[in-house]
Amino acid sequence: MRFSRKTIAIAKVVLCFFVLDFLLRSESALANNQNNVSLTIAKHLFSKESHQDKNMVLSPLSLQVVLSIIATGSEGPTQQQLLNFLQSKSTYQLNSFASTLVSVILKDAAPASNELCLMISRTRYVSISPLFSLQNTYACPDFVNIFAVEVNNEVNLWAERETNGLIKELLPLGSVDYFTQLIFANALYFKGEWNDNFDASETNVYDFHLLNGNSVKVDFMTSDEKKQFIRDFDDFKVLGLPYKQGEDKRQFTMYFFLPNAKDGLPTLLEKLASESELLQHKLPLDKVEVGDFRIPRFNISFELETSDMLKELGVVLPFTNGGLTKMVNSAVSQNLYVSKIFHKSFIEVNEEGTKAAAATAGLLCGSSLSLPTDINFVADHPFLFIIREDLTGTIVFVGQVLNPLAR
Repeated sequence: MRFSRKTIAIAKVVLCFFVLDFLLRSESALANNQNNVSLTIAKHLFSKESHQDKNMVLSPLSLQVVLSIIATGSEGPTQQQLLNFLQSKSTYQLNSFASTLVSVILKDAAPASNELCLMISRTRYVSISPLFSLQNTYACPDFVNIFAVEVNNEVNLWAERETNGLIKELLPLGSVDYFTQLIFANALYFKGEWNDNFDASETNVYDFHLLNGNSVKVDFMTSDEKKQFIRDFDDFKVLGLPYKQGEDKRQFTMYFFLPNAKDGLPTLLEKLASESELLQHKLPLDKVEVGDFRIPRFNISFELETSDMLKELGVVLPFTNGGLTKMVNSAVSQNLYVSKIFHKSFIEVNEEGTKAAAATAGLLCGSSLSLPTDINFVADHPFLFIIREDLTGTIVFVGQVLNPLAR
C-alpha cells in the first residue's frame, strides 16, 4: 500500500502532536510531584511548635535542587530514599526535570530577574568522580585546598553576590572544618514587578489580627482596580497577583491563600498539603468584581539548618556513611555523608512588587465553585503565600505571614 505525501505529512503532524502531548503530560506530572514535595515540606515546617508563631519563607525548589544533586552522587538504598522523597523514579528523570527548570523557568529575563546558580566547593584534595556529572546543567566554580575559614567566607560572598545582597552569611562561622569534603550551594534570586502596581499614596494603617487574639497596626496596600483574580471557596479565598511578563513566555504569580477564620491557617495548610494535586484547580483564572481589597506590606527573613527536618520526613540515609559513593573517585567516598544542609531565604512585598531570594548549602563530610460578584479580600489575619511559575506550575517560594510587623 502506498501513501500520498499529504497523508504522510498528516501522519507526521498527528505523531508530533501525540509526542508533544506526552511530553507536556510528563512535565506536568513532574511539576505536580515537585509541588507535592514543596507543600509536604511547608506543612511539616510550619506546623512545628517552634515555628508556629513565626513568619516564614523558604524556597522548596532551592532545597530540592541540592537534594537532587546528592541523589545523583549516591547509590543503593540511599539513592532510593532520596528518590522516594523527591517523588522521582530515577536520577535521570530528576536531572531531566532539573535541566528544564534551569533552562526554561529560571533563565535570566527582564523585567523579572531570576537566577539559579550552583557552586561545588572542595576544601581538600578530593577529585570529583567522572561518574558524578551535572551534565552542564549548572555552573560550578571550583575552590581547591583553601583553608576552612576562607572557604566559609567564599561561599557566603558568592551567595550574597548571586542574590544581590539579600542573603548574607549562608554558612555560619565554623560550619566548614577539616572534615568537610564537599559543599553544594545554590542561590536563587527573584525580583518581580506587579502587573498592576499598588498606589503608595493609598496605603493606610489598619488592624491585623494575630493568632493569639491580639491585633497590631499594619500598613495595608490597596488598588483602584475594580477586578482581581480571586476564587472564593467554603472556608478560604485565593488571590492571584501576576507579575509583569518579560519577553519570554514565563508567567510568575503570587498567590495569597486566606482562610475565612482568623485562626484558620493551620487547617488551610493541612488541606492544601493533603490535596496538593488539586492545587492547580484551586487557583483563580478569571478576574471578578472586588469590594474591600487590602494586602499588608511585609518583609521576612528566615534561616534553617534542615537536616533534622529532613530526617523527620524520612530522609535519613544520606546523613550516614556508605551511600554517597559516586561523589568522588577516591577511597574517601566510602565514608562520605551529609553533615548539614543550610537554607536561608528572604522576601519583601510592597506596592511595586516582590523581591525574594533563597540559598541552600549542603555540606558533605567523611566519617471549583461559581463566583459571586463583589468579593471582599482583606488579608487582615494570618495567611499562606506561594510564588509560582504558572507555565510549568512550579512552586518557587512558599511562606506564611502571622504578623507583618515581625521580620
